[in-house]
Amino acid sequence: MTKSPRKTTRLEEQAASVARDERSTATAQDRAFLVGMESRSRSSGKRGATTAQARAARDSSTREGDGAAGKASRPPVPEFDADESLAELKTLAESAGAKVVGEILQRRDRPDPATLVGAGKLEEIAGAAASTDASVVLFDHDLSPSQQRNIEKILKRRVIDRTQLILDIFARHARTREGQLQVELAQLQYLMPRLAGRGIEMSQLGGGIGTRGPGETQLETDRRKIARRVRHVEQQLENVRRIRAQQRQRRESAPVATVAFVGYTNAGKSTLFNALTHSGVLASARMFATLDPTIRAVELPSKRKVLVSDTVGFIRNLPHTLVKAFRATLEEVQRASLILHVSDASSRLSAEQDAQVEIVLKELEAEKRPRLHVMNKIDLLDVEVAEGLAARPANAADGEVPTVYVSAKEGTGLATLLERIDAMIEEDPVSRARLRVPQKEGKALAMLEARARILSRAYRDGTVELEVEAPESVMRRVREWEVEAVRKLNEPTTKKR
Repeated sequence: MTKSPRKTTRLEEQAASVARDERSTATAQDRAFLVGMESRSRSSGKRGATTAQARAARDSSTREGDGAAGKASRPPVPEFDADESLAELKTLAESAGAKVVGEILQRRDRPDPATLVGAGKLEEIAGAAASTDASVVLFDHDLSPSQQRNIEKILKRRVIDRTQLILDIFARHARTREGQLQVELAQLQYLMPRLAGRGIEMSQLGGGIGTRGPGETQLETDRRKIARRVRHVEQQLENVRRIRAQQRQRRESAPVATVAFVGYTNAGKSTLFNALTHSGVLASARMFATLDPTIRAVELPSKRKVLVSDTVGFIRNLPHTLVKAFRATLEEVQRASLILHVSDASSRLSAEQDAQVEIVLKELEAEKRPRLHVMNKIDLLDVEVAEGLAARPANAADGEVPTVYVSAKEGTGLATLLERIDAMIEEDPVSRARLRVPQKEGKALAMLEARARILSRAYRDGTVELEVEAPESVMRRVREWEVEAVRKLNEPTTKKR
């Protein structure tokens, strides 16, 4: 008797797909040379201790002093300096499957309008790229179409700017049809102004009766084709938005809150998502491993259920075309009952990364949604610091976002996180009551056992006397046996603005 083949799980399929990508890049891997650019006029912020430790010290001083003094003493958020920005570009290049073979940093008073880095530095880059046998040169800057053409003429190599690199990573990681459509739309919008001069076939006349019309250039034809494709993709994405709106409307008809994860790419959102939901979403150290949103249910300490959504990570200078293209996906953030902003507590750049997340949230008009800040990866800090942070209450001063410190990998602080989420969710509020339920009402008793917290239980004269904490959706079904309503438990701690 032969065994039937075991069905592969979705996680196994994702892992196999990633493995195929890695095998393909290993056989034909781009050799990338990195170019950074810093204007000397740009002011750079000072750096201090690890962000989580600095935040903890700041919160402590704020509580000890008055609120006004605490706000006045808060240091400004520093910017990414050129070296850190170049290090991030290296991570992006490796996520795209390239092997970094060299890098160079140009500092000048202002960018050169023709070549960004200047003609002299460009000759130096050409020599360095040739000596390392680089097949592509990556610029840590957005290039105008004319700058890109001028640089390619001198370097005689493919030139890719930061936006195009991010688009390439998104294209590699898009698994669903929706994700692929969103990436294609962003790529087409990026390509449109860059058609001129991209090869002889796009610049020569292609006129002739019965073809494109006398005098029409190949460039104009290509633009028309791209514009037609853009309209088609936008129409398909609008259908996706309509379907998502219908699904969201069905979810909102029931008293189930939604919690959306946001944060800088590689902050550990998918790992935290898996830890809370016990699911198998692909978690990877590579940037933008998650593009397609995943929604799972989580049971809170109050026995209420919430829907948790894992979304695409943000990044510094996230291309506007991507934000616009992924608006159908990011609507989950706009409509969420609570936003969980996940940060990497072990990173010195955490404050700057948080500032970039704020920029994207403002662009999505979601900056005023109720929010909880989750500092993840405390297992990478010193043991004493991590233990102290994990034990901190998630309190916040007026106008501040409450913060919880966790390690999704180790499971530290997850119980505190769920309790805090429970306290901030306003849908289906929890109350405490005393009930006297006949023992013959087995269905009602089973429901209370499953969906309420039973604080005390006593059997008297064929009835079960209970003191319970239960959501309003449960209390409505047992109201006839209510003896006394004690009090509402989860009064909103954060008012919706």
